[in-house]
Amino acid sequence: MRNVWVVDDDEEMNRAIGLMLRMLDCEVKSFLTARSAAQTLLTGKTPQVLFLDINMPEVSGLDMLEFLRRRPEWRELPIIMLSSESADSTVDKALGLGADAYIMKPVTIQELDRAMTTVFDKLSGLK
Repeated sequence: MRNVWVVDDDEEMNRAIGLMLRMLDCEVKSFLTARSAAQTLLTGKTPQVLFLDINMPEVSGLDMLEFLRRRPEWRELPIIMLSSESADSTVDKALGLGADAYIMKPVTIQELDRAMTTVFDKLSGLK
């Protein structure tokens, strides 16, 4: 069972993504803010993969992504961005900051599964 975190300020979307991930045999921890997820990371707990919404109040997903990639302990943490933004500039920025994948909302269970498979295949190829 994979340990997966979902960070999305939209409670309904957070719940729906969590349900789909549970159907994919994942243990899911949900956060409504980037700040609360970062605080949990700072306690030493880390997921196997982090799903991160881009548009959130206070701290955006892109800001959190940048913060995580600057820290050696989270530089290799698989991060899959979630967004309703389809602009190439947003996708390019997320990937340029170190996101491992980018999924457009609304998401499907197949997209979540495909993104996780891609990320874990990439990780196993690095070993």
